[in-house]
Amino acid sequence: MSAQNHWEQVYQTRAPDAVSWFRPHLERSLALIEKAASNRGMSVIDVGGGESTLVDDLLRVGYRDLSVLDISQVAIDATRLRLGPASDAVTWWVADVAHVALPTARYDVWHDRAVFHFLTDDTQRRAYVRLVMRAVKPGGHVIVATFGPEGPTKCSGLDVVRYNSEGLHSEFGDAFQLIESAMEVHQTPFGTTQQFLYCYCIKSS
Repeated sequence: MSAQNHWEQVYQTRAPDAVSWFRPHLERSLALIEKAASNRGMSVIDVGGGESTLVDDLLRVGYRDLSVLDISQVAIDATRLRLGPASDAVTWWVADVAHVALPTARYDVWHDRAVFHFLTDDTQRRAYVRLVMRAVKPGGHVIVATFGPEGPTKCSGLDVVRYNSEGLHSEFGDAFQLIESAMEVHQTPFGTTQQFLYCYCIKSS
C-alpha cells in the first residue's frame, strides 16, 4: 500500500480523536510559532497538518498567511469543512512532503509535528531537508517534532525513527542553528503516553 493510500484509509476509518497523536490543541507548537513569528503577517506552513486544530488556532490569533500540507485529501477536506468560510484564507497542499514542489523562499516558519519521524529511509529524509532548504526563507524558522528516544517504535502500523535533539539537528546540518529543544509527554486518547521531542532551528542561509 502506498503512503498516500495508507493515510487516506486512516482518516477515512478513524475519528479525529481516535488516533494516538490527537490533541485538542497543539499548545507547544502554537507557542513556538508565536515566538518565531511575532508579526502575524509572516508566512507559516504546517506540514502534515491533517485534521489538527493548529490552523484554527493560528487563524484565531491573527495569522494571515497560512499554508497546510498533508498527504491525505480526506484530512484536508475534513479540516476545510470544519473551518468553513475561514478555510478560504488558507493555502492547501495535498502532497507527499518528500516529492512536493513548494515555492522557493516562501515561508518564514516551517512547522512539522510528527511527519519527519515517519521518514525511515535516508533518501526520504534528504529530500525533506532539501525541500526545507528551498522553501524556507533565509533566516526562517524551522520547528520539527518527532518521537523522542523513549517514544514508540511504530505508529499507525508504520515504523518510525526516534530522535534526541543532537540526532534530529544533525539530519538538517550546519545550515540550521539549533535554538532550543524540549521533550513533551503526550497523553494519547487511549490513556497511554508518547514522548515527543521538539526542536526549533533557524535557517542560516
